[in-house]
Amino acid sequence: MGNRRNAAERRRTRPAVLGTVVAVVVGGAGFGAYALFGGGAEDGTRTASTAEDVKTGPLSAEEVTGTAERFLTAWQSGKVSEAAALTDAPEAATALLTAYAKDARVKDVTLTPGTRTGGKVPFAVKGTVSYEEISKPLAYDGELTVVRGAGDGEPVVAWQPSVVHPELKDGDKLVTGEAGTPPVKALDRDGGELTTDTYPSLGTVLDGLREKYGEKAGGEAGVELRIVRGEESEKAKLSDRTVLELSEGTPGTVETTLSPSLQAAAEAQVAKKERASVVVLRPSTGEILAVANSSHGFNTAFQGSLAPGSTMKVITSSMLIEKDLAGMDEKHPCPKYFSYGGWKFQNDDKFEIKDGTFKASFARSCNTAFISQAPELKDDDLTKQAQQVFGLGMNDWQIGVPTFDGSVPVQSAAPMAASLIGQGGVRMNPLNMASVSATVQSGVFRQPYLVSPEVDGRKLATASRTLSADTLAQLREMMSYTASYGTAAEAMAPVSGQKGAKTGSAEVDGQKKPNGWFTAYRGDLAAAGVVQKAGHGGSTAGPIVAELLRSGG
Repeated sequence: MGNRRNAAERRRTRPAVLGTVVAVVVGGAGFGAYALFGGGAEDGTRTASTAEDVKTGPLSAEEVTGTAERFLTAWQSGKVSEAAALTDAPEAATALLTAYAKDARVKDVTLTPGTRTGGKVPFAVKGTVSYEEISKPLAYDGELTVVRGAGDGEPVVAWQPSVVHPELKDGDKLVTGEAGTPPVKALDRDGGELTTDTYPSLGTVLDGLREKYGEKAGGEAGVELRIVRGEESEKAKLSDRTVLELSEGTPGTVETTLSPSLQAAAEAQVAKKERASVVVLRPSTGEILAVANSSHGFNTAFQGSLAPGSTMKVITSSMLIEKDLAGMDEKHPCPKYFSYGGWKFQNDDKFEIKDGTFKASFARSCNTAFISQAPELKDDDLTKQAQQVFGLGMNDWQIGVPTFDGSVPVQSAAPMAASLIGQGGVRMNPLNMASVSATVQSGVFRQPYLVSPEVDGRKLATASRTLSADTLAQLREMMSYTASYGTAAEAMAPVSGQKGAKTGSAEVDGQKKPNGWFTAYRGDLAAAGVVQKAGHGGSTAGPIVAELLRSGG
């Protein structure tokens, strides 16, 4: 009887829910509030529930697939209010789904669900984008996640902008119209055109080049479906992105420093691993020769903000040597443990080096050798070293596209000690760490760049001082020793000539495996890479970096 009564109630209340969801939210009274946040029903409406009715426990396969199919069917049919009511954020869903038809101008939408994995359901999107007399087909893959609603436990779609398009973030919009920025034709250093068909990693780079140089390069805009970034994405330095070109604009031309052979090699290397990123530089000039990511939606290589692990010890070592707290051939402590600021630090596998030198500790990546010097340091010593010598953390690099320029915040007690080994609050990306190796190799910081400053007269960032000849010599010897006999030796074995390297493994909360880091140089090439959630840097990022140094030499 109870089930029949609830079904009857749902049938009686359906017309109220299928009206405008916005009106219900604004009114916020009576039945409308229950319709949005109460129990679920097969036809997409939701009713009030008591505490006894609240569902808990894992979602069944039927709950996941049924909810996903009802949501996709309602969206496909243009029933925005009905689709939005099947999410955990009806108001936000209503706004974005409405804009999908009105602003993005997508019509004749077909949404085909794929095979469920847990609470996730992939789906294929096909439709037509029309603007005035121009129409083009649109196709892409999406994904949604079904969860239990907070109020009643009924299955709902966990709403986020990426449900509409995988590259949308909070505040972003899909808009079809005359593009405000003309397209650009980006060229490599040999004059060849750079496209995502040839180099899949370069999508975000090409977007950044267009945003900065589109108008300066003299092109004319066409008609496009574009992702227009909101405030959150702008803070993350994400550029607007073209999803579909309806009519071609006239592109201007922008020359870059990328090497076609090294870029192709970098693309091939990162494709071998998930979540891999790499950058190759020329230390003598700062030119960026290659940049690649195995995941193409975000440019981790330039804009990532990750703890660099023990690759940070290159910077820390330069500071300790300058302060006479360490010397390459001097005895240096490497105990199993060292406590500071209330934290107990240890080495990988709790190893120790008895009566060893600082070079031995660097080559084997002994954490306690660096942590043990924390009591002798001021809170801002490492921050100053990173800024003054390596040009990091000043937020002033102008490479030609958006970047994150590293961060070494002033910290105290245990977090300060952790920062000495690239943990704590220190954040870097492969571009930053490739620059660190380039600075050691050349002896001076040269801001990396993708577009020559001569193109637009911009001023490149500089460092306020250089390391002494003696400090540089010790750093180079330690990195060389590490590349030949230390934790980087196996990866760097195929690399001949003058070389140096440093490995890193950065622990991340919630990850079973650390992020693997590797930075190195050979001759007039420097490179760095990271493979997230993969393990030690020597065996993950190391082979990627080493192969690029070998092939590009």
